[in-house]
Amino acid sequence: MNVQVIRKEDIELVHRGGPPGIGRVGRTISSDLSPSMAAGIAEFDQCSIKWQVHYDEIVHVLEGTFRLQTGGKEVEAGPGDTMWIPKGTKLAYEGDKARIFYAVYPGNWREKLTIYE
Repeated sequence: MNVQVIRKEDIELVHRGGPPGIGRVGRTISSDLSPSMAAGIAEFDQCSIKWQVHYDEIVHVLEGTFRLQTGGKEVEAGPGDTMWIPKGTKLAYEGDKARIFYAVYPGNWREKLTIYE
């Protein structure tokens, strides 16, 4: 496989939460490119999207303020900050005009998961 460039105009952001607010996710690296990793861009503005991660995740904040609600605590990051989220974490993704880059491992977590929670 050769090096590939995914152009920002080719990233389709899909609705994942809201109203209120909006949460959108655009996967840039999926199983058609990598058997082990996944990555993408996401936006969160005035929304709260509950989830439990079934993978290890790295979030790098590009713009705005990104927050996680987890374990009764709020964890906040701003532009240039990177957040580590371990597999199994129960959380809510939130933000104020937040645009992030995320990467997850394994990228094919859905295929490995036997039960959806």
